[in-house]
Amino acid sequence: MSELFDAVDALVASRAPLPPPPERRRLRQAHGLTLDEVASALRVRRATVSAWESGRTEPRPPERDAYARLLKHLAALYPADTPPASSTPAPQSSEPRTTEAVDPTVSDSPGSTAPQEPVAEASPTGAGEGEALAPAASAADEAPPTPTAPAAAESTAPAPAPAAKPAVDATTARTPDASAHDRKPPSATRRPPARHAAPTQDPGADPYVHGPLLVLDADAERRVTGYGVGGLVLDVPAKSLPALVEWTLAEARIGAQRLHGSGKDGDPLLVLTPAACARYGLPARLTEEERLAGRLPDGHRIVGQLDRADWKLTRRGFGPWARIYRPAQGGRRQCVQLCLPSWGALDARSWGPAAQLEPAELARVLGTYARRVITPRGSTAVTGLELMTALNPPTRAGEPDAEGRRHKEHRPGSLGEDPMDCAPCEAPDGHPLLAALPRFHQRGPEEMLFEEAYDWARELTDEECLRRHLVGIDVNLAFGAAANGAVVGLATPPVHVDAPAFDPTLPGSWLVDLSHVDLSRVLVGKQERRLAGELMPSPFTPTGERPTGPAWYATPTVAYAVELGYDVTPLEAWVRPDRGRFLDPWYKRLRNAYVDTMADLGVGEKLTPQQFLAAMDGHKERDPELAIVLDAVKSTVKGGIGKLRERAHGGGWRPGRAWPALSRPTWRPDIRAAVISRARVNMHRKMLALAAATGRYPVAVLSDCAVYAADGPSPLDVLPYDTDGRTVPGSFRIGVSPGMVKHEGTRTTLWAEEVRERHGRFLNLARYIKTGEITAQDDGE
Repeated sequence: MSELFDAVDALVASRAPLPPPPERRRLRQAHGLTLDEVASALRVRRATVSAWESGRTEPRPPERDAYARLLKHLAALYPADTPPASSTPAPQSSEPRTTEAVDPTVSDSPGSTAPQEPVAEASPTGAGEGEALAPAASAADEAPPTPTAPAAAESTAPAPAPAAKPAVDATTARTPDASAHDRKPPSATRRPPARHAAPTQDPGADPYVHGPLLVLDADAERRVTGYGVGGLVLDVPAKSLPALVEWTLAEARIGAQRLHGSGKDGDPLLVLTPAACARYGLPARLTEEERLAGRLPDGHRIVGQLDRADWKLTRRGFGPWARIYRPAQGGRRQCVQLCLPSWGALDARSWGPAAQLEPAELARVLGTYARRVITPRGSTAVTGLELMTALNPPTRAGEPDAEGRRHKEHRPGSLGEDPMDCAPCEAPDGHPLLAALPRFHQRGPEEMLFEEAYDWARELTDEECLRRHLVGIDVNLAFGAAANGAVVGLATPPVHVDAPAFDPTLPGSWLVDLSHVDLSRVLVGKQERRLAGELMPSPFTPTGERPTGPAWYATPTVAYAVELGYDVTPLEAWVRPDRGRFLDPWYKRLRNAYVDTMADLGVGEKLTPQQFLAAMDGHKERDPELAIVLDAVKSTVKGGIGKLRERAHGGGWRPGRAWPALSRPTWRPDIRAAVISRARVNMHRKMLALAAATGRYPVAVLSDCAVYAADGPSPLDVLPYDTDGRTVPGSFRIGVSPGMVKHEGTRTTLWAEEVRERHGRFLNLARYIKTGEITAQDDGE
């Protein structure tokens, strides 16, 4: 018997004891640690730590021992009956009167910081400008005033949860049996029948236990139901819009935890169906006049209701993405965001058919996006831009002063709180820096930085015409991959230098002549190679044409000329000595969101090229709702980069006058240029490596898609893979990760010749390789 006892003792001793899952989260938050920071220290994925905190899984050795050590130290610093030392308790507020009706397998709610001035939708390369694509009605509003109390607003640790309050029966909740927050819920009726009264809440419970958002719908009896993540269903007792805002902040328990210890929690989001709009006195759709204005008129009775209840609207008014707030008191934000899909809030170019989904399905789509990316703040472009700030806040809590009070201070590695002037060459047309130019002056490459994505095509050679197929390959999240590791200027103005020595580690813009770079003789992998340079686009211009003289280029473009084996002699430069990898956290979060969503669609990371191509076949049909999330993630990447240089739009603006976007710290055309430069150079580097190894040259390139002539219809007929799954070093690789490629589409060579005869010899085939349909002339738009 003693041997059995010894075995049991040894078994118990082999596993370090851990506190229960809710306590694990409390300790991490008390110390102001993010999931990413803990995951990095333990060398595991963020999702793994989230699963430990939710109780879905338990850590195993050796990570378990290290995790137990971390929690033990934190428990000594923050006993269960004391709040974090560095935080100021939030004012007491009424506690929700609902059950903890979130899926038991999901408890981590990524948060967000307070938004900066949001702006309209943009594409990073659309029309070569990255200007707004969506109407003003689709843009999010600027942020309401943030708290001014230093200890509450700037503390790196979250405030303790408010005290519990006995529940009443005004709100009820129901949770279907689900195994994950993004599991597809069964088809639900508009009014699920089963509800349960809410018990008293645990004081230490998650303040956002019901997730980041609710989709509200109303039935024929005017009863309102809220649909949340994980199949959550809530009764909503509010009878008016002001009462709805009050209920959301006091009882609904929706919102999102901050993404960074120095950031701020995300505001709750309410999505109103047309029936819910009617229930609360809002029009189901805007009139044409209101749609063009992007908002309800200031005299609308609902705007008056909010005003009489002391609620305020941001300057953009009551539009598709309305923000309703009261000035912060005691460091506590009071802000609710509304999303009205029937008003055009969910642009079909980013969200597909999301606006037509049933409430429970829409809650699943938006909830999955919110948990993996951030709670939507407006268009995906606006959300992508604000995600940058949420992950890399401009300020942090400083050391206590003589009176023990903390004050905010600049956070190193961020873009800071103040807008930054760009260099004259980086300014888009109409910028105040260019006000002295003649009205119709057209700037050339020696005056203007023009870093855009590829739009290049050439005629097929005789040999290529004999091949039967044209195969398009597309780079996954090309702009995201380019952002990863990009060194960009931070929070200090650019410095002008005459006749500088080129420094590839210094971000900025360089006036230099690269016309001497000959693609027929270049270094590939540090070895000189002779190639058919006339069959390749130039890496220095978006049109692929060879430069003819001095022009402005971002640092990655000039560095690539050096990599190809050529000397460069800049004439002048605008450089940014204060530099860093500002976009790395942004890339990592979006990368994980993309890869995780693809995995849910059946496309994993550890697949052979053949398996990957097979898995990609029909992957979006496996779960159309997650396919919407996937497209929204991709739009967030492109739109976020485009928003870094938002152009002026809307009536009333005149060239030479400032526009609202210029007041944002995230209006940074230099960062946008650096990312697009890296994306174009990455594309060219891979095409060059493939040409050097196989003699295959692209016939068309559009942004992140390249088209090749091939004897077969598969990307495997273009990209050589050996029996061990290895391909040409430095060239394209098939797979799901950002920077790798997938199959974009295949057409016949005969199709290419026919459409070019009808639409022009230099029609960019990459634009139409996916569907084969030519809907308009190839005008580059």
